[in-house]
Amino acid sequence: MKQFKILSVCLLALPFFSCSDVKTDDGLETKVEELLARMTLQEKIGQMNQLSPGNADEVAALVKEGKVGSILNITDPEQVNKIQDIAVKESRLGIPILMSRDVIHGYKTIFPIPLGQAATFNPQVAEDGARIAAVEASADGIRWTFAPMIDISRDARWGRMAESCGEDPYLSAVMGVAMVRGFQGKSLCDPTSVAACAKHFVGYGAAEAGKDYNSTFIPERVLRNIYLPPFEAVAKAGCATFMTSFNDNDGIPSTGNDFILRTVLRDEWKYDGMVVTDWASATEMITHGFCSNRKDAAQRAVNAGVDMEMVSGSFMEHLEELVSEGKVSEATIDNAVRNILRLKFRLGLFNNPYVQTDQSVKYAEAHLAKAKEAAEQSAILLKNDNETLPFTGKVRTIAVVGPMADAPHDQLGTWCFDGEKEHTQTPLRALREMYGDRVQVIYEPGVAYSRDKRTSGIAAAVAAARRADAVVAFVGEEAILSGEAHSLADLNLRGAQPELITALAATGKPLVTVVMAGRPLTIGRQVEESSSVIYMFHPGTMGGPAIADLLFGKVVPSGKTPVTFPKMTGQIPIYYAHHHTGRAPSGHETLIDDIPLEAGQTSLGCTSFYMDAGFDPLFPFGYGLSYTTFVYNKLTLSATDLKADGTLTASVDVTNIGKRAGTEVVQLYVRDKVGSVTRPVKELKGFRRITLQPGETQTVSFTLPMSELAYWTRRMRKEVEPGEFTLWLGTNSDEGPSADFEITK
Repeated sequence: MKQFKILSVCLLALPFFSCSDVKTDDGLETKVEELLARMTLQEKIGQMNQLSPGNADEVAALVKEGKVGSILNITDPEQVNKIQDIAVKESRLGIPILMSRDVIHGYKTIFPIPLGQAATFNPQVAEDGARIAAVEASADGIRWTFAPMIDISRDARWGRMAESCGEDPYLSAVMGVAMVRGFQGKSLCDPTSVAACAKHFVGYGAAEAGKDYNSTFIPERVLRNIYLPPFEAVAKAGCATFMTSFNDNDGIPSTGNDFILRTVLRDEWKYDGMVVTDWASATEMITHGFCSNRKDAAQRAVNAGVDMEMVSGSFMEHLEELVSEGKVSEATIDNAVRNILRLKFRLGLFNNPYVQTDQSVKYAEAHLAKAKEAAEQSAILLKNDNETLPFTGKVRTIAVVGPMADAPHDQLGTWCFDGEKEHTQTPLRALREMYGDRVQVIYEPGVAYSRDKRTSGIAAAVAAARRADAVVAFVGEEAILSGEAHSLADLNLRGAQPELITALAATGKPLVTVVMAGRPLTIGRQVEESSSVIYMFHPGTMGGPAIADLLFGKVVPSGKTPVTFPKMTGQIPIYYAHHHTGRAPSGHETLIDDIPLEAGQTSLGCTSFYMDAGFDPLFPFGYGLSYTTFVYNKLTLSATDLKADGTLTASVDVTNIGKRAGTEVVQLYVRDKVGSVTRPVKELKGFRRITLQPGETQTVSFTLPMSELAYWTRRMRKEVEPGEFTLWLGTNSDEGPSADFEITK
């Protein structure tokens, strides 16, 4: 029996590597102050202005006049160098331009969407993906990206869930920190490093009804306990920039919210990075009804704590006048510009603003290998009746059907501006190229694309299924159906896809359904009809080879659900870390079709559940099967009576009782049974991927400081309250042995 000790990650103590750290390098601050002292007010305001490129001559003129601090969306390195040449050699002060671009889950080599990366429960995957994206993007002169998105996402109707790390603050924090490390590398001044941007600050993922840009209503305690922790983690880890969110919370738009931008970010967290608005979110405060005009919007945004305005231009138009009127102090402007200049110095732009990186890094073999590994680990096995998977030698002919089997564009997923479908390796291509010598592949899509309502192709797909030993149906949603401004009220499979699955199931052939989507879909019926189900949040460039190796057992599934899967849309929002009501579920539920006629009004038990959906989700958070079986035994705690400053070690034996090697994600959950305010029924506090050979047992130990059980209490202080707790170590948020302990005064 092997023993492995796992130290719980203290997120707020992770190091920030840079070539010029303001906390230790007085020279950096001297350089910033010397340059700031030479700047006119107009030049300062120019640094606060971010442009989207328009007329080249107009942009060049503005750069020469010192009226631009950053430019979005230029991906031609020659054009980047021309603009930098103007900024450095022709503007009065020679301040370089910060080039930026949305590089979310890859630049050319596309990794799984962030929700898929979260499904790996492997921060190294997130770090590798961000590092590769930075290397490829910086080759075109991009030195600032708008990722990671660490909004807590508990409503799958919201399309931007795809861009998040899911519903859990701890998982989002760990993955977000890993992405920051990847983008920024060991030194920001390395020319292959890209400044990260934590977004959206804050609460955007709680948009009412899952409708993008919608209002949120998050009280301060919930904000601090749920939505702020991932942002605090990446701030302490050195994330170079923050972005304000589009939403208003309790009536105050984030771009004008001095509580989050000054009180929390600057005063409490001592953050010295730069804050940028989201696209035009400064002037959108007029539409919100929070500002009367563009001048008012500029005043409120800057006074709230915004440093740079993305594209809407109100700072350039009005800040000089606002300073002269005494409505914005020049000291406030100076602080904003300090943050911008500090970033440019940290990035090494003053030393080398030009693009010199080798263009051959794009689609490098090592990059493609990492993207395949990420896609493999992101795949979640939801069902596998009768060991349908992996395919054995008995399977000689496979029918490949469905609209996502050969959809090179849609496989890349949302928010993927620079990925090229010509480089995408689809499942159909991969199965033919990698396993065509072992099996005959018959391809009939059945449905042309995910929204296609035509059923005329289903008969040909059924005929192909009847000729095959097994059927693999690739269904889901196109890339355009998730992402920003792509909310849905209905999460069922679109078009004729449900009819396709039903028809294939009726053939009696083993049916493997592979879902590729940007969010959890309500696929309960398809799960019932299928022999095996694999879920892949849009897997990126190398999704095809990954799924091919998974189907044939060269790779064993290890992904876990980073969000709770609802049975039906009406259950949303649904998440594991909910609070109990005063009438919590008791285990008894009477569903609507089982209610007797003229039943008494209280005969159903008066507990909290849906009569048409019951208590539970379709799949809980942290759920995912393997081609083998893991058993948990002998949970032990190092102590059962601890002080608030103490440390607990929890251990459990995990045994692979199957015939195949496999990787399991061991998950640690804790419940604070009684608090000064009600507490979640479970909270994730740690996880670890382990690989076990058949018959092997490992003892997995987590070291948990009691300080990590602190929360914002009734007194609005972050503190560890004494009381009774339960700890679980298990395979998902619903299963696993438990033990109790107590924190005493």
